Amino acid sequence: MTMTTKRTLPTFAVAFATASLAIAQQVNDNNTPLHLMQPKYETGYGIPTVESVKQTMDRVLRYIDMETPAALEDPATGKEVRVGDAGPSTCLKQGGFRLTSYEWGVTYSGALAAYEATGDAAYRDYVFTRHRFLAQVAPVFRKMYEKDGKVDTNIRRVIDPHALDDAGAVCCSMTKALMADGKLPLRPLIDNYIDYIMHREYRLADGTFARLRPQKNTVWLDDMFMGIPAVAYMGKLTGESRYFDEAARQVIRFADRMFVEEDNLFRHGWVEAMEPHPTFYWGRANGWAILTLCEVLDVLPENHPQRPQILRLLRRHAAGLARRQHHTGFWHQLLDRNDTYLETSATAIYTLCFAHAVSKGWVDAKAYGPVALLGWQAVATAVSEKGQVMNVCVGTGMAFDAAFYAHRPVHPMAAHGYGSVLWAGAEIIRLLRTTHPKMNDSAVQFYDSEVPTNQPIFNYDGKIRY
Repeated sequence: MTMTTKRTLPTFAVAFATASLAIAQQVNDNNTPLHLMQPKYETGYGIPTVESVKQTMDRVLRYIDMETPAALEDPATGKEVRVGDAGPSTCLKQGGFRLTSYEWGVTYSGALAAYEATGDAAYRDYVFTRHRFLAQVAPVFRKMYEKDGKVDTNIRRVIDPHALDDAGAVCCSMTKALMADGKLPLRPLIDNYIDYIMHREYRLADGTFARLRPQKNTVWLDDMFMGIPAVAYMGKLTGESRYFDEAARQVIRFADRMFVEEDNLFRHGWVEAMEPHPTFYWGRANGWAILTLCEVLDVLPENHPQRPQILRLLRRHAAGLARRQHHTGFWHQLLDRNDTYLETSATAIYTLCFAHAVSKGWVDAKAYGPVALLGWQAVATAVSEKGQVMNVCVGTGMAFDAAFYAHRPVHPMAAHGYGSVLWAGAEIIRLLRTTHPKMNDSAVQFYDSEVPTNQPIFNYDGKIRY
């Protein structure tokens, strides 16, 4: 005769299961405001504090400060060299990033914005220290370069720019620094950069900035940022209207060729001899475009005849970008292709531009303030405890097929992420201090004035009427 043993749960397990079932059954639409249940967001949601934003920025600053020494070295021995002892083989001391690249021009501008937003002198000092250093070494190496035609490439970018990448972003940051502190010895470097941009950069027949790669007479969207803001800020520095006129003219010429009106986005490249003009909406290049619009509008006189046209372009571009934000807060590598990866540097640039445009009153806070805050939630998750910025697309050329863009690598040492994150944090802090965001019915809302309640649901005037 076969005996079977009936298995039973331990008494405590039965009790726990019963209690859990009872609790679950007690929660229903009659007794619980289910609409106030908190979802599990993939990145984050809500209104960050100024303190939390600055903590993220501070991690980035500590990291880049360590990775960008302001010193010279002997490449053969790795030993530091005093400026007065520099020779033809002397180079900038190598860290993780290059002090004279366009990416670091963005970083200098981002750090200056961070200083303005936070008052923390560490951000200002980071920039001033490296700018002073470049101003100190430039004349020493210029003499060597004029004699032998050879110096460290990273120093050559300063004394003899060969492209807008060499000149524009660093020049613009130096102009901002000089306007903040007129004692900085930066004017000779600024004048040299501007001379290249205004007189030596390759252009199309109508004067539009252009390149001879990858095809003859190619206009790169990147070059909006690499050239135009420096020209506009030179107008601010000198008061000469010709710089404002040139900056506005360049913006309009780029837009005429590259802004696709049905999508309110910019194509990455335009080739004079190509028909049709392929449309690839690369994320970071669209970031350079909207950042250029913000930079130009910051300094272009209110009565300049092209200002209304540039402001309309900003608003249209903002609408096109906001419509394509992923629900995590990031944007895709190719903006209109959701099968491409979510990329950090473009997201940070859009975040800073939306926040800045709202703070300036150029776009509606109610419509675009939540976009900026959601963007920051995404950006913050991409900053490691070490201060590295993750998921940043490496430097990217131009192509006319989707695979090229979709498969560009990402790397934490891609320099494009660092300045954009600092700048985004600065603009988010400014936004939090100049506007009135509030959570209402679990959603981020922006109001015209401070809301006098912390109730989870309220009417536009802060009153509860239900």
